[in-house]
Amino acid sequence: MQCEPVSLPSGFAGVFGVALPAHGWPVRHAGSVVVTSAPAESGDAELVGRCQAGDTAAFTLLFRRHSGLVTGLVHRMLGPSPDLEDLVQEVFLQVIRSLGGFRDEARFSTWLYRVTVNVVLMHRRALGRRPRLVDEEQAPPALDSGPLGEAALETRFRVQAFYRLLERLSDKKRAVFVLHELEGLTPARIGEIVGAPVLTVRTRLFYARRELLSWLAEEPELAAVLAELQGSSAPAEAAPSLSKEVP
Repeated sequence: MQCEPVSLPSGFAGVFGVALPAHGWPVRHAGSVVVTSAPAESGDAELVGRCQAGDTAAFTLLFRRHSGLVTGLVHRMLGPSPDLEDLVQEVFLQVIRSLGGFRDEARFSTWLYRVTVNVVLMHRRALGRRPRLVDEEQAPPALDSGPLGEAALETRFRVQAFYRLLERLSDKKRAVFVLHELEGLTPARIGEIVGAPVLTVRTRLFYARRELLSWLAEEPELAAVLAELQGSSAPAEAAPSLSKEVP
């Protein structure tokens, strides 16, 4: 499936060294590449209705249709993580538990985004309360030598540096930034997902971009991204009519 690249106005596409397709970013884990695909909205209402009636086969179809979206979003929210598969399973367990309360006036994919974001944020908060042990770190997979291996290694370092910066954002700004810049969603759609007015979404996004830009110089691996942003002829992003909420 051919996907259109997402335009990243803040220049962060250079971190990954690839075009980021809408709902189709290459998700890299365990040495493999899984390309997610855009789920079709058509037919979701029928499948959800069958799931609510106890049809397990319908849930299997719903899982197959949307598992790529969930896997991609979890990966983008967390970065490379050994918990990826567990969190994807947790999302769909939450779907099973909560599907009875789903109302078809909302798009299923929007509701699924909301469930996924909530599961990831709860996981991050739990990690923050747990002591981190040195042996929890996983060794990166080996890369081939040569130009291709070197390019992959450089991309890995850029991604790791990027997620070190992303880790410093508040949960609210992190969610909005990922949904807009990496998922390619509009502020209106993001507002539906996070339960916030569009103006609040734009405010969080503005501050997230500004903070990340101010931190780029601290990561040598992102020097090229910083140079691209500083050398851009585009005018500096103006602050929106900010909401009164402190982001």
